Amino acid sequence: MDRGDYNSSLSRGAWFSDYLQWISTHLNGRKEMNERNNHSVCWFVQAASFGVFTENQSMMELCRESYKHTLLPEQMAEDGSFPHELCRTKPYSYSNFVLDNMVTLCHILSTPADNLWEYTLPDGRSIRKGMEFLFPYLTDKDSWPYQQDIEHYEDWPVGMSYPLFAGLAWGKEEYVNLWRHLEQSPTNEEVRRNMAIRQPLLWVID
Repeated sequence: MDRGDYNSSLSRGAWFSDYLQWISTHLNGRKEMNERNNHSVCWFVQAASFGVFTENQSMMELCRESYKHTLLPEQMAEDGSFPHELCRTKPYSYSNFVLDNMVTLCHILSTPADNLWEYTLPDGRSIRKGMEFLFPYLTDKDSWPYQQDIEHYEDWPVGMSYPLFAGLAWGKEEYVNLWRHLEQSPTNEEVRRNMAIRQPLLWVID
């Protein structure tokens, strides 16, 4: 790495550190962090990703604790569904979206000492329960018992990263195979903007 590349790397790190500081302290950022739906989950995915990139251990720990003590207990029902998403005008796509981001948090933040993949609330709620709830409706959307999305319903499901991440974490081949068979590069822009990670293989290659 030459000096220019080194300085550029430092600059990128500083930008993400500044951004983390902003979303953690500014009124707009704090408002998103404290929402009770996918907005807060996405806040923590950003914070966790940039916390890892900038080696901000306190931010990563905040995200882990918030996943366990705020996001999971406040947003997941006992059957593994996400009621705050089911009551919206696009319950199917938002259920996919929020689970995708919750799974991404587990993928980013899990450590041997603090494995979010296996974290379970006293009443049994866990990310595994969330996957078990939605998986049947990914393989057979016609069995979806809730309201259909008011738009773009026919374009779901697609190959979001979460079946891949969960399948690899738990050794569940059916999840990985589902990811393989779903469309991973959809052309619908509304669908694409709801895919937090477009190239998930880059996130699992060591």
